[in-house]
Amino acid sequence: MPSSSSVLAADSLASLPRVAGACPRRVLLAVSGLSPQIVTETLYALAVQRRPAFVPTEIHLITTQEGRQRAALSLFSSDRNWFGRLCADYDLPPIAFGPEHIHVITDAQGQPLHDIRSPTDNQAAADFITEQVRHFTADPHTALHVSIAGGRKTLGFYLGYALSLYARPQDEMSHVLVSEPFENSIDFFYPTPYSHTLQARDGRLADTATAEVTLATIPYVSLRHGLPAALLSGRASFNDTVAAARTALAPPRLVLDHRRHRIVAGQQRIQLTVTETAFLALFIRALLHGELRLPAPNKWVADTGWGQRYALELQRCGKLNHDPQPALTGEEVSILKTRLNQKLHRALGPAAAHYHIQNSRTRPAYYSLELNPADVCFDELP
Repeated sequence: MPSSSSVLAADSLASLPRVAGACPRRVLLAVSGLSPQIVTETLYALAVQRRPAFVPTEIHLITTQEGRQRAALSLFSSDRNWFGRLCADYDLPPIAFGPEHIHVITDAQGQPLHDIRSPTDNQAAADFITEQVRHFTADPHTALHVSIAGGRKTLGFYLGYALSLYARPQDEMSHVLVSEPFENSIDFFYPTPYSHTLQARDGRLADTATAEVTLATIPYVSLRHGLPAALLSGRASFNDTVAAARTALAPPRLVLDHRRHRIVAGQQRIQLTVTETAFLALFIRALLHGELRLPAPNKWVADTGWGQRYALELQRCGKLNHDPQPALTGEEVSILKTRLNQKLHRALGPAAAHYHIQNSRTRPAYYSLELNPADVCFDELP
């Protein structure tokens, strides 16, 4: 089974349905505009046609206000009820799917969107979809299958991108294809196990029993391993999540602003305390002066060399040190290092490893910032 950071190759995809099918909670998540058929078409391909089958325990649909009305009438109304018909025709086990499982995209004020047209609408849709995917992938006992077949192209893109950001090995992405003349027919919902005639868009009569549905599984690269824990466990915007992924993939680069007590690590801006800024600046300055390793001070003995370096950086940060003979013990240096590294890890996740102050854990011990001097600098940041 490939790691979460691997490209899902064709041969490894064959094993994924078994992993996904073993999960007690199996979610089919789709986006749609005015074509709710993609739900029943995808469900048919997964639960009836596929071997081994992936039978969802629940289905969720993301759409607009108008899309919700059309989906509810087509899939659940007493005279159409295409979802119920499919389950009955193929004797599927109970699947949790009703009007309450249709999620309407809302704007920043919580108002439902009737369509996705403006840049603001697109941002709202991206954030809404990202949160849905984050929510479902937070449960390790859930297998998520997303379909990007329906809705506007931007919705499908956002759903696919969100899965790439948050996916685990048991998660999948697909696109469903339907044979002619059933493709784009408003009356076609799935191949029936009996003869059923409908009129296609071009006027031809066709028997739905002869329809062919193809599920195209789409490989993706999972970037979940590079996301900070805060983004995995809490609500985050699409832009914030993408920025974190970019930071994880970008070449390490560190810029420190003494005056504003902030840094840019990769592409991520992080606010530090005065003491964190001064301590990190100490290592940046040493690195720029060719000191790749700083000997660790004795744990319980005050070291004036370390103290003077630190006091100088505190002054550059605007904090005056009135101690005429500043000194730091090895224990104090260790505490400063730990606090800074923890701050960076909370902000950057695994990408923070590039910017951590490293402890050699050798004898003699030393501390170092393992970056190329060409990739670090002091500068004013907005």
